[in-house]
Amino acid sequence: MAVTCSDIFKIIAAIILPPLGVLLEVGCGLSLVINILLTILGFIPGIIHALYIVSIN
Repeated sequence: MAVTCSDIFKIIAAIILPPLGVLLEVGCGLSLVINILLTILGFIPGIIHALYIVSIN
């Protein structure tokens, strides 16, 4: 699997601001809502979820 420049940007966005990384990858939807809730509950779970979403798509 080749890593493109946009993938690197999404990974950096997922680390700095997790909902932004998810929004860039899948748009508005259930994954974004879940990530916002995880980020509010704890920043680390939000980052983990965002990196998971970015890596599987």
